[in-house]
Parts: sequence; structure tokens; C-alpha cells
Amino acid sequence: MSNINITFLGTASAQPSRTRNHSALALRLDGDVWLFDCGEGTQHQIQKSAVKMGRISKIFITHTHGDHIFGLLPLLASRLNGAGGVIDEALDPRASGVLDEAEPLEIYGPSGTRAYVRTGLVYTHTLLSGPYIVHELQFPNDPPNPLAPLPLHSAEIPGRDIQQIDGTWLDVYRGASFSVSAAPIMHSVPCVGYVITEAPVPGKIDPKQYVPHLKRTGTPMSAMRRLQEGESVQLSDGTVLQGPSKRPGRKITILGDTYDPSPIAELAMLTDVLIHEATNAHLPGIDPETKVGDTYDIVEQRSKSRGHSTPQMAALFARRIDARKLVLNHFSSRYAGEYDPVTQHGDQRPAAKEIMEAIRTSAQPYFDGPVICARDFMSFDVQVSHSGQERDA
Repeated sequence: MSNINITFLGTASAQPSRTRNHSALALRLDGDVWLFDCGEGTQHQIQKSAVKMGRISKIFITHTHGDHIFGLLPLLASRLNGAGGVIDEALDPRASGVLDEAEPLEIYGPSGTRAYVRTGLVYTHTLLSGPYIVHELQFPNDPPNPLAPLPLHSAEIPGRDIQQIDGTWLDVYRGASFSVSAAPIMHSVPCVGYVITEAPVPGKIDPKQYVPHLKRTGTPMSAMRRLQEGESVQLSDGTVLQGPSKRPGRKITILGDTYDPSPIAELAMLTDVLIHEATNAHLPGIDPETKVGDTYDIVEQRSKSRGHSTPQMAALFARRIDARKLVLNHFSSRYAGEYDPVTQHGDQRPAAKEIMEAIRTSAQPYFDGPVICARDFMSFDVQVSHSGQERDA
């Protein structure tokens, strides 16, 4: 049974602050680490967390705005032991066979991700000692490839151009234990939301239902392993024991910036954890920066016009897809985090905790499940379902 952990490395929108870094999230799946977005300073955040740089095997970019991608090149250089200089035959990873032997670091993102990575590495003369690969999720109206005149970087392996089918990108990655699908979500630029789905897991087994039969017929107790996997076991007296049916695995939906994530709704149905932006909120009497004359409708329309959401909008989408848990993320710099990594205790502004609680409570009436406001370095495990109808994190 896989362990799934979510660790927030950055929860700010647009500008970082003392208590919030730019957007980045680490999904730890047993020994592997998958990053979702990689804003400026992400590698520093990793060094302050329990996330291991060397375990990063995949990076998923939601969109190419700077607060979600400016940390990618520095992290790539650190992860793959980058150095500056002019390549020669002795350092050429293609000539040395490194690209054929090592497992590449995989990057997924919308059109433009490959150009950003390749040009950034080429024009900073960055050499990498390991391979990387960029897979692009193509939108129907993407412009022509801007990289045609620029050859592959010395450590780059050609990636896939993944086309939409019926408006989504199904199984952009599929492994034995987890798969990733994606869909466009509405923002001011092309933006992607990702759905991570665990393969079906063994059903809950009651030993009292099976052990007496195994003992009666002298069947080795090792048969319980097969039953746990949902297989059938025939006993010496002809009795056939059937293990419990497998249950759906856990599902996590991670959205980029959006004012309307409707295109991903079908993929995200019954998600265990929904991570949804809540950049702007209307908090009169609590947030001292509330504009005179503002109403919730004005704040919502202003937020939408900039491609963003309010806590209420996030909660309504969580209810629409029957999510089990909602985590609000990507907060305006005016909303300080409750924890200050510099002083190692709560933020010095007494209102910080009150403001974040007000943001949480503004969403709660619109969603029946738990609502949490993310903060930098917040970490939690996504728990295994105990029944087909009860799943929580």
C-alpha cells in the first residue's frame, strides 16, 4: 500500500512574502517525489523541508506564468548536478552514454515549457550531468513551435507532444501504482489542472471470514495474501474462497490558477483532496486593506477579470465534484501565512491567523467537507479509504 504525502513548498500568488514563497507543491509517493509547479526559490524551500531533492523524478507545470515556473531552471541544475561552461567531448552526455543509461527527469507542461527550459539552459551555458525530457500538453490553438531553429540541449531527450482527446489529456503518465490525467482550466493564459489517480487497492478483509476454513482444511496461511489481493482460493474439500473486491484508489486534484475549472470537473469527480486557488477574498472588518465600497460581488468580478478565484468559488467547485476535502491555496500577498519560517513561530501580525480563519470560514458554508488553508511547509498524508463511501485525508 503506497504512502501518499502532500507538502506545500510555496502558497503565494504573484509576489512572494516573508511567510509565503511562490507556488510549488511536492507529492511524495513512497520513495518518489513529484513536483507541481516550481516558482522562484523552490529549491531553497526544499532544503528547509523533509522533501529530498534527489528523489524528484517528475515535475508538472500548470502554466508558464513566472510565479509558477521561474524556479524550474535552478532546480533542474541542482537536481542534475549542473555546471557552467562550454561543452566539450569529455563532458558531452550524449557522447558519454549518460542519456542512454540514466533515467531522465520528466517535465510535463503546456506549450512553451520546452522552449523555456531549452533556451534558459542554452543561453546560460548550463551543463547537466543527467538527462531530462519535456512532454508538452498541446492546446488546439497553440502557435507554431518556436524552437525549430534551436537544437536540443546536450542533456535533453526529445519529449512527446500530447494532443487533447475530447478536451482532455488522458493518462499523460501511467505507472503500476499511479496515473496522471489533465484538462485545461480557465485562466488568463493556457493553464492545466492535474488529476492523480491511484490504481485500485485491496478491499478490506475480515480474517474471521477465512481463517477457520483455512485451518479446517490445512491450507497454509499464506493463502491469505492471495485473498487480500481479491483472488480466489480453492480448498482441499472443494470449497472456493473469494477475496474482497478491490476498492478505487485515492484521487488528488491539483489545479493551477483559474477562475473556472469546469473543463476538469468530470476527471476530478469524487476526488479525495482538491487543491484549489483562492487568491482574493472579501473580508470587511477583518482585512484592513479592504477597499471602501467593495462588496463580495465586486471582489469576485475583479478576481475573475484577473483569472482567479475566491474561497467561495473554490468551495462551490469542490461541492460540484463531490470532493472529500478542500485545500485553499495561492493567496494574495496581502494575506500573510500563520507561520513565520524566519522567527520559527506565528506571524508577527496578530491579524494573520484571524484573516486565514476568515478565509476558511467564508468557504465552509458552500462545501460539506473539511476546508483547510494551505501554508508553506504544511504537510499531510492522504489516508487510505476505509470503505467505498468514506474517504478522508
